[in-house]
Amino acid sequence: MLSGCRGALIAFSGGVDSAFLLYKAAAALGRNNILAVTAVSPIRTASEIKAAGELAAALGIPHRLIHTAELSSPLFLENGPDRCYHCKKTLFASLAAIAAKESRNCILDGSNYDDLADYRPGAAAACEFGVRSPLQEAALAKKEIRILSRRCRLPVWNRPAQSCLATRFPYGEKIELEKLKRVEEAESFLRSLGLRREIRVRCHGRSARIEVCPADFARVIKKRAAVGSYFKKIGFRHVSLDLEGYASGILNRSLTDNRPE
Repeated sequence: MLSGCRGALIAFSGGVDSAFLLYKAAAALGRNNILAVTAVSPIRTASEIKAAGELAAALGIPHRLIHTAELSSPLFLENGPDRCYHCKKTLFASLAAIAAKESRNCILDGSNYDDLADYRPGAAAACEFGVRSPLQEAALAKKEIRILSRRCRLPVWNRPAQSCLATRFPYGEKIELEKLKRVEEAESFLRSLGLRREIRVRCHGRSARIEVCPADFARVIKKRAAVGSYFKKIGFRHVSLDLEGYASGILNRSLTDNRPE
């Protein structure tokens, strides 16, 4: 899976996929021959960044935080269908600079086999910078990675899927710092209610559409007064619960669905 790698630099979000990749890379190459790098940016929650650092420390793997500036890119802020490409380009350019400076011949990310079936414009940026995705190369899907992570006793094996906060906005709605903070606060509040599965607060202007797993509907409805009050306090005007429930990449449907909104 890591043939040809002598020194590897790993894009490490702290999620299930990148954690499993980091663990296996450390076993194959040795802890001192890899470096986990986590991007710090307003599009990533503070809790995720903190968790990534804690996991790398628990595994005894060198870890570095870098600050990326996606919000300085007009093309990213425009939030077109290629937004993820511009985001990943910013990240991988930073990683390539570190790899060159420190003579590491491999840059790796945690993209899995399932990602090939979704719309992932960031994959083009990975190709441009020669980033390898060993989990894809090994044809490992998310379910398999969770099973293997549990066998390896990785504490994140059942962690809910993560994605950057920019994914909460429909294509065409401009990304702004204030909006990102609002979504982060909204999702943090929902987690404070005891929700442990995937949570997304999709932002449609000043309207919030909550996506949680159907098993969590009852908890959200039971707390609907508190949820509505808090969401309006932080700047939303309307709050709804999506009866379809959480769905990964749901906003990508707009790229192929010509039905009216």
